[in-house]
Amino acid sequence: MLHVTDQIAIAEWELSEQFTRSQGPGGQNVNKVETAVELRFEAARSPHLPDPVKRRLQRLAGRRWTQDGAVVILAQETRSQARNREIARERLAELIRQAAVQPKRRIATRPTLGSQRRRLKAKAVRGDVKMLRGKVNDEE
Repeated sequence: MLHVTDQIAIAEWELSEQFTRSQGPGGQNVNKVETAVELRFEAARSPHLPDPVKRRLQRLAGRRWTQDGAVVILAQETRSQARNREIARERLAELIRQAAVQPKRRIATRPTLGSQRRRLKAKAVRGDVKMLRGKVNDEE
């Protein structure tokens, strides 16, 4: 069980891990030990996530969201497979935590009378400056 928030916990059957050889440093082990972790979470089919959270998660995940509605996270920072598993799970939990936060609705407000007047005055001043840039008639 992966505990994300007090209300959201992901069951182990929803997560699948695949191990591959990691890129980067690793010395003699780099070509023989599979330390990189690809964590796959079937988010679209998850019964533990509410629909609004799923929609926000899809937007936040971006390219990590697959066609069939899964979130794929790749972790290959360390030389330890166990540590990479922890990193991948923590990244997934953090992504879901961000998706669980409901954004505040913006309340439309009217501009104040003072701000409207300042705007119009600035426009008039700017128009005068541009008008003065015209050709000078030298008829004297």
